[in-house]
Amino acid sequence: MDTRPAAQGDVRPFAGLAGATAARRLAEDGPNLLPGSTPKTLLAIVLGVLAEPMFVMLLVAGGIYLLLGDHAEALFLLAFVFVVIGITLAQERKTQRALESLRDLSAPRALVIRDGRELRIAGREVVRGDLLVLHEGDRIAADAQLVQGQLTVDESLLTGEAVPVDKLPNPELGALAASGGDDGAALFASTVVTKGVGLAVVQATGIATAVGRIGQALATTQETTSGLQQSSRTLIRNLTAIALLLAVSLVLVGWLWDGRALLESLLSGIALAMAILPEEIPVILTVFLALGAWRIAKARVLTRRVPAVEALGAITVLAVDKTGTLTQNRMQVAELAVDDAVFVVAQPDLPETFHTLVEFAMLATPIDPFDPMEKAIQVFGHGRLAGTEHVHDDRQPEFQYELSPDILAMTRVFSGARPDAHLLATKGAPEAVADLCHLSAADRLAIQQRVEAMAARGLRVLGVARGLWEAGNPDTPWPKTQHDFDFRFLGLVGFFDPPRSDVPAAVAECRAAGIRVLMLTGDHPATARAIARQVGLSERAEVITGPEIAALDDEALRLRLKQVDLCARLLPEQKLRLVRALQQAGEVVAMTGDGVNDAPALKAADVGIAMGEHGTDVAREAAALVLLDDSFASIVGAIRSGRRIYDNITKATRFVFAVHMPIVALALLPALLRWPVLLLPVHIVLLELLIDPACSIVFEAEPAAADIMHRPPRSLHANPFAAGNIGFAMTQGLGIAAILLAGSAWLQHLGWAEKDVRISIFSALVFALFLLILANRDLTRPALRNLSGNNSLLAPMFAGVGAVLVAVLAIPFMRGVMGFAAIGMPPLLIAGGLVVLCVLWLQTVRWTNNRRLHWAQK
Repeated sequence: MDTRPAAQGDVRPFAGLAGATAARRLAEDGPNLLPGSTPKTLLAIVLGVLAEPMFVMLLVAGGIYLLLGDHAEALFLLAFVFVVIGITLAQERKTQRALESLRDLSAPRALVIRDGRELRIAGREVVRGDLLVLHEGDRIAADAQLVQGQLTVDESLLTGEAVPVDKLPNPELGALAASGGDDGAALFASTVVTKGVGLAVVQATGIATAVGRIGQALATTQETTSGLQQSSRTLIRNLTAIALLLAVSLVLVGWLWDGRALLESLLSGIALAMAILPEEIPVILTVFLALGAWRIAKARVLTRRVPAVEALGAITVLAVDKTGTLTQNRMQVAELAVDDAVFVVAQPDLPETFHTLVEFAMLATPIDPFDPMEKAIQVFGHGRLAGTEHVHDDRQPEFQYELSPDILAMTRVFSGARPDAHLLATKGAPEAVADLCHLSAADRLAIQQRVEAMAARGLRVLGVARGLWEAGNPDTPWPKTQHDFDFRFLGLVGFFDPPRSDVPAAVAECRAAGIRVLMLTGDHPATARAIARQVGLSERAEVITGPEIAALDDEALRLRLKQVDLCARLLPEQKLRLVRALQQAGEVVAMTGDGVNDAPALKAADVGIAMGEHGTDVAREAAALVLLDDSFASIVGAIRSGRRIYDNITKATRFVFAVHMPIVALALLPALLRWPVLLLPVHIVLLELLIDPACSIVFEAEPAAADIMHRPPRSLHANPFAAGNIGFAMTQGLGIAAILLAGSAWLQHLGWAEKDVRISIFSALVFALFLLILANRDLTRPALRNLSGNNSLLAPMFAGVGAVLVAVLAIPFMRGVMGFAAIGMPPLLIAGGLVVLCVLWLQTVRWTNNRRLHWAQK
């Protein structure tokens, strides 16, 4: 890749690259990517299959058939090896495509200027010469040179130094300096803007960047193992040990006690081990979670870490920002107040009385702001004061006092008419600005009453003040705090951000689902109450404020949070404390955030949700989910999807354990009772190939239950392998096993041939598999009634399994391999009778379980 800096002439002022030039450079240099995680290769997947116990058993069983001279059975069994590899490859690729689509969506973004327009693009599409627009919280997409604005950048990724460094512009492009120094103009890929706004020209991309040259990679989504996957692996490991122990015992009993041939005893042991192993469980969890995350992404909620899908169904508290989540984040100036005069934005002309207020509100605001309220100030000021002497876009502050926990106001200091005179412009919380102005108690009360009246109408209110500071001489240091200045209060600016139309219904849905919604806002308490009232968030009018939170200890805060749903005048740093207090009270917390300061709380929450449209890259990377449309309704939709995914995993797990019970019984008991062998390894392999698709296709596509958002959240520690779920599944399966074994004993008593008994029992077992799929779709309805429903994959799945059954019964070669007699009516009638008994058993189990739950709820 060409590492030469882009020529200065390639970038026109504020126009950026031409689209055609950018496309050409992207083709020449390649995408702006660094070495990251790569998908599994075909060889790695195949080797993974070879290491599975089921695969080893298939090979051993095939080898034994060859030694016994049963070449057809051996070839048929060994052919299944390739079928298993094919199914595994298909499932792996399906999962991989879902995860790749998530990685593409979660890739770093960049705001560039091309053809004179701001354009948000994927970081991989940034090219040399692009003009980056950088704001606080952005992760820089490529090595670049700052040409306008001032930035503070965290370069700890490169330097290891935790202290951010300041960057000053240099319009003359040249070789980039090394990282870590103050006052330079060089910016580096993967570092984070912690303060300021600026424009930068990209000098190098991809592996030509500093981070690329030292072999580091961009932060990419690494799929961690979920709690469900970890618990399932423990379960599979234990069952494998049990299966091997029982299989060895069965081999020894058959060989030493019954006097069977060793190879025949080995086949019985292998069949038992294959019957016990629930190989489908890892498939279920991997496919369901990955495809579930992909489905949620289609609903505009990006899953950056797939295990977060698990926690969605357990959320008990949803702590959300007001602005942009509950409201539209389309902040606009709605009202101005100066003394007793009020201006409503609907009036056509702005009276002279309000000009100074708007002028100093603009001076207290960056020219190119990131905050929606600050943008609204600039838009309003430029619209209403255009052509007057009150607009000062050419003035740059000499110094700035940032918002702090002690003073909820910010002051920008400008040069005055004399060298020792400085003009002050301040805006912030009205009570903080009033305090800086040292107003009398009566004046403060009047301002407070005006603010409360505006806030009660749903307006967010800022106070504005002006000041003049005379330094005495040029060397006089800046005062340490804003309290050292003298200010004059100018008035109030009220902003309106209308609630989203879909929020009231979504809040009501949360309430019905047992999820408490907590509003987090930096606004005035009255504004929080007004918005909460409009969206139906809470019937409790009580509000806790940031200063109150700071005064409470942890125990008192936990008790207080049980009584309030609205948190106002909140500082971003306090969100982390709120999350931890809720978690210590036993809540499962989801929290939304968008700023750099929100990142610790997003990471600490059980489900951190970053804003996608207006959130910073730092917030996106700290969060588990990214809300692509910033809509509260999308969060509720994701919770609904998370509950559906967990429900479907539970259904599939129940089905797997239920269907394995008769398979295990039919493989074990005939050997112990010295009956003819009912299930051979080829039968079990065929059944496994039917069970896998049933789990990974039919149950994954199950729609959400009608009452899914009318249940309380599940425990975060609950899992589908709990004794209740597995016990219910085993009850279903053991009953079917008893029916099939009783049928086999009866047929043998009647003197039926081994192959005729086997065809009846195997056919009944396949139909029982159908019944178990239906029975576990919905436990509240009889199995056969579950034939209806909007699962579009159910009918094709049944058709495919039916076709396989017809093939093994009707095709002579297949019949011979499976050890079946020629098809006849008596075995099929017997199979049908056994299936009817299975239906009655499943209905009895369902009725008993529902009665038990009914009495338990009383």
